[in-house]
Amino acid sequence: MIKKNPNEVYALGQHIHMSAHKARRVIDQIRGRSYQETLMILELMPYRACYPILKLVYSAAANARHNRGLNEANLVISKAEVSEGTTVKRLKPRARGRSSLIKRTTCHITIVLRDGSLSKK
Repeated sequence: MIKKNPNEVYALGQHIHMSAHKARRVIDQIRGRSYQETLMILELMPYRACYPILKLVYSAAANARHNRGLNEANLVISKAEVSEGTTVKRLKPRARGRSSLIKRTTCHITIVLRDGSLSKK
């Protein structure tokens, strides 16, 4: 779990209907980058996972601006992690009275931003 650090703000998205593997593919591209660069990368990547991650990055930046009064130009993604959520199991009817299992995976995504201007001083 995320430990409370006064220089960091975070946004947490839970039960996002996507496999953790697909979300990690996008998260690995944005980890350690600046806020502006992250927005450009997420808007241009062709993956479906980009949209919920983009919403979380916007939310974390809004938390930084509103709760801590930080400037968005100085924000850097310090941590970005994806963990597996619950798996919803459904039965699909098949031929001859049988059924097959459908697994709908979910994931939890955490985006942590910190003020990059503090680390330069």
